[in-house]
Amino acid sequence: MISFSPSGGGESLKYAAIIVSIASINGVIRFEMTIDIENLPIAPVRAPTAAAWDVEFATPAMALLVGYDEDWVELPLHQHASGQLIIALSGAVMCHVPGSIWIVPTGCAVWIPAGLRHRSPASLHSRIGILFVKQDAACLPPHCCTLEITPLVREIVLRLVGTTVGSDADEHELRLMKVLLKELEGMPTGGLRLPVSSHPKMVAIQEALMAHPGDRTTLAEWSGRTATSERTLARLVFRETGMTFGRWRQQLHLLVALSKLSDGVPVQQVSEALGYESATSFITMFRKALGTTPSRYFDRTVAESAKT
Repeated sequence: MISFSPSGGGESLKYAAIIVSIASINGVIRFEMTIDIENLPIAPVRAPTAAAWDVEFATPAMALLVGYDEDWVELPLHQHASGQLIIALSGAVMCHVPGSIWIVPTGCAVWIPAGLRHRSPASLHSRIGILFVKQDAACLPPHCCTLEITPLVREIVLRLVGTTVGSDADEHELRLMKVLLKELEGMPTGGLRLPVSSHPKMVAIQEALMAHPGDRTTLAEWSGRTATSERTLARLVFRETGMTFGRWRQQLHLLVALSKLSDGVPVQQVSEALGYESATSFITMFRKALGTTPSRYFDRTVAESAKT
């Protein structure tokens, strides 16, 4: 059994203390960790190749804290020999893998299995925690997915930042890794996924709407642009994505909205960028899709990070 109690209130993303109790045959092991993200070693994202991330490590896992500044260079599609868990500590990350785009708003994480080609652009000034996991170290999903991480998982990842590169790890660090990997195996999967297609007609629509998400071009108008009938295009969209065109575009809007809202963009500006007539109509769409309003969605994320 593992229990934890975080402290730090509203500043939980900057300062966080947790007490972890691990029940064992010999009794209870108790330790306290106080994490100050501002003082952790941050790796600026400026490397033009994926090779910079392929650090050799002998331990089951390795953690990094990464900052996206004005000089960051987005890596093209690449892959790693180890699995990769990306945790959005502030800002938002979009993970692009073949057939899907995943949104990772603040407080959430995406799992990328070893060998899967991907790219993960993040919003400017965002901070992300990256956990590399060796293939045989844990029973994690063989496909890309989001994980509903707990404060315990997040804080252990931060505790391991800068301590697991190299061939040696002390007993305390190895114990933390075992707890962390066991917790990850039980994390619920889910999150917002946008299915994408490599079909030329779909690519044209996807690229246009990703560049201008407020574009309200109808399916009939798109059929004219792609030189096909509206019915044929509707069948193509459904076959390639499993959604109707309207549902797919709404999913795109949700991904863009969560990314912008994670960056602190006001709801009014987000609704305008997505082509909604008013903030009210945008909030209505958001609530129907996610079960709550934008403000309550992010208030809930903060609350779940700080609850005891």
